[in-house]
Amino acid sequence: MDSVQLIDLPKVLDRRGNLSFFESNNQIPFKIKRTYWIYDVPGGEIRGSHAFKESCELIIALSGSFDVILNDGEVEKKYNLNRSYFGLYVPKMLWRRVENFSTNSLALIVSSISYDENDYIRDFDEFKMLRNEIKK
Repeated sequence: MDSVQLIDLPKVLDRRGNLSFFESNNQIPFKIKRTYWIYDVPGGEIRGSHAFKESCELIIALSGSFDVILNDGEVEKKYNLNRSYFGLYVPKMLWRRVENFSTNSLALIVSSISYDENDYIRDFDEFKMLRNEIKK
């Protein structure tokens, strides 16, 4: 969990409206290979509930708010994302779920690899077993 970071993205303040941005290998520690977003999440629904073997991600609440729950197999930590100028850097091999979406929330996720179903770990017990193997 030590490598999880809440990254304060640049803010360009302007009376006409503010602007924030990120660039590969500048504000985030990887080259962007994929971008996707989650929206129109019905009340009470949970997204995620998986880990990645290789993919690192940056998660941003572009609108509204939601909680990102991270688990390393032993410790669980909750991050509330509610500002469009903060990004949560999530390294590989952390279990994640996203919940508590506010109305009209919009989650933007950028990933270090292109979509690969084989990169997903969708079973928590399998995830814990793989994490324990890495520690040895």
